[in-house]
Amino acid sequence: MEVSFTIPDDIAGRITSRPADLSRQALEALAAEEYRQGKIHKPDLRRLFGFETSYEIDGFLKAHNAYDDFTLEEIDQQVATLERLGI
Repeated sequence: MEVSFTIPDDIAGRITSRPADLSRQALEALAAEEYRQGKIHKPDLRRLFGFETSYEIDGFLKAHNAYDDFTLEEIDQQVATLERLGI
């Protein structure tokens, strides 16, 4: 699917110094927000952006302040696993 929209030049100039990058910026912002809302997941990000490693995905999420939400129960399970492994 292709999506297009119009932004006044003066606003576009404030959003980015390189207009050619504006489409990518918009796609990244949309993808990060949809990830935060749980509508897309890491495999979707891999497909959207062609990421080859989980480090690239994690770097993208970090750059967009989109972090995984863990429950207290999940954290407790991870701590218990680390303790069991002696880490």
